[in-house]
Amino acid sequence: MAVLTSNNLTLADWAKRTDPEGRVPVIAELLSQSNEILEDCVFKEGNLPTGERVVIRTGLPAVYWRALNQGIPNSRSTTAQVDEACGILEARSEVDKDLAMLNGNTAQFRLSEDVAFLEAMNQTQATTMFYGNPAIEPKSFLGLAARYSATPGSTGIGQNIIEGGGSGSDNTSVYLVVWGDNTVYCPFPKGSTAGLMHEDLGEQTVYDGNNRLQAYATRYQWKNGLVVKDWRYVVRIANIDASDMSNASNTQASSAATQLIKLMTRSLYRIPNMAMGRAAFYMNRTVHGGLSIQAMDRAQNVLSVQQGLSQFGTPYSWLSFLGVPCRRVDALINAEARLT
Repeated sequence: MAVLTSNNLTLADWAKRTDPEGRVPVIAELLSQSNEILEDCVFKEGNLPTGERVVIRTGLPAVYWRALNQGIPNSRSTTAQVDEACGILEARSEVDKDLAMLNGNTAQFRLSEDVAFLEAMNQTQATTMFYGNPAIEPKSFLGLAARYSATPGSTGIGQNIIEGGGSGSDNTSVYLVVWGDNTVYCPFPKGSTAGLMHEDLGEQTVYDGNNRLQAYATRYQWKNGLVVKDWRYVVRIANIDASDMSNASNTQASSAATQLIKLMTRSLYRIPNMAMGRAAFYMNRTVHGGLSIQAMDRAQNVLSVQQGLSQFGTPYSWLSFLGVPCRRVDALINAEARLT
């Protein structure tokens, strides 16, 4: 696995750069604990006030064998410009001043409310990262599921969609993503701040109908998008039967996990160059749990549980498949329709 350069910044990196008072790093850590995908995302300032304009190569130039004393024609590559818009996720909190002061620790009481808002923002971002679709919610950004929705194994982007064998409507997906400046990253609008903004608006007069009261107000905002600059660096294993992975029969669950391991191996070989960025698998807790049980089998040597420190210096353990971290993301559901 390649180590990303200092230009490939995670949310933790941006947090440490942007808040000398230490508030944002605390928020970033809370988000990361709730949603493991934030451990890996590369965050990058966009080149547009509304997001990122990327140039994608759509064709390679023609090359020729040349004989002596014989010329060759000119050729060129072809490119296309794509604008990826960022969405603005926002919420506001107003807590009665006297209520906040009841326990004698106003700051702690407000923090307890902040955590709930952070979790709500976090869950919405994670869900949008996979299932976002501007055709349904015009204010959001386009997620991975909508991008990788072709017939598994078909031409083009379908080459990076692998059939998981499930049927019915109780399916889920596993994604392999290689994060990097030239592969997949999360832009934020030009001139704005990476990650979630937590703004303490202080004491304000708010209205309860026609009546007024004093309250502590807080604003939360997160401007974020998703850019898949090179579609070859994402692989979706679709149509995984979630019920098989969680079956009460150890034999059936083990068989489903073994089959998934083979598909995950295939997905690694869909990636042109693993050294292009930081790779990770993303799956929900049903699939993650099934693979973790397999990791306990001593005959299984491709899965392992590793331990170390997170980006924030706290003890952390993770499931690894052939050296690639397997991240748990609860936003991935067990009720996906079959992708055909």
